[in-house]
Amino acid sequence: MGRLSDAAVAHYQEHGYYAPIPALSGDEAAAVRRKLEAHEAAHGVLKGSMRHKSHLLFTWLDELIRHPAILDAVEGVIGPNILCWSSTFFIKEARDPGFVSWHQDSTYWGLDPADIVTGWVALSESTAENGAMRVIPDTQKLEQIAHRDTFAADNLLTRGQEIEVDVDESQAVMLQLQPGEMSLHHVRLIHGSDPNPSGKRRIGFAIRYLPTHVRQIVGTRDSATLVRGVDQFGNFEPEYRPERDLSEAAVAFHAHVMGDQQQVLMKNAQTAVMR
Repeated sequence: MGRLSDAAVAHYQEHGYYAPIPALSGDEAAAVRRKLEAHEAAHGVLKGSMRHKSHLLFTWLDELIRHPAILDAVEGVIGPNILCWSSTFFIKEARDPGFVSWHQDSTYWGLDPADIVTGWVALSESTAENGAMRVIPDTQKLEQIAHRDTFAADNLLTRGQEIEVDVDESQAVMLQLQPGEMSLHHVRLIHGSDPNPSGKRRIGFAIRYLPTHVRQIVGTRDSATLVRGVDQFGNFEPEYRPERDLSEAAVAFHAHVMGDQQQVLMKNAQTAVMR
């Protein structure tokens, strides 16, 4: 489970994505979902900054970003020295108008070079029925494309950013996943997803991994978590693991880190909203 075949690595390198990858067992995925929904039952749905870098707040997500099968797959495409730069819940409730516009992840991240991969872990079914991710193969070979900020109310992206060029949707491939399966996609790959008209929640946890030689170039000192190998570059401040869920220290550190990351993601934006 997890480690990619040579053919899978070749597919990722040629087309910018690979899926499905068996990452978690069905029982493991269900256990993570139960912990998420137990928190929601007690405290309400995760909103705003709590959906981002959530691995700094919850021990079970800190464990998830270090899951051996996930890291085995990631190592196949970026090598053995791996940082987790961020994580984000992408949750579409039943009959949710939320969508993700066509975009490249790299647009506002300030990371260089673009040797960055997202592991998108399905904690529920992610299918055509409930708004699974779609990708435009081979577009990772493009340079950074200009985006416009929309701040559209139902757009799940931080700035509602969308590509300023027409996308040939006839070329799109839908990455349908079962709970515990994962997709990998390159930071430059054009991708998006439609709303969820179904009666089922769609829950995904996107983990952004980068090799340790990547740098933050948007003028702020950034942070990341070393999850495998060694960091000989020191381009990112190390992050603290939560000792327990939502501990006072974890909440304070998360707030500090999210303030730094907000400065990166919102650089030159006219409106600042953390969705």
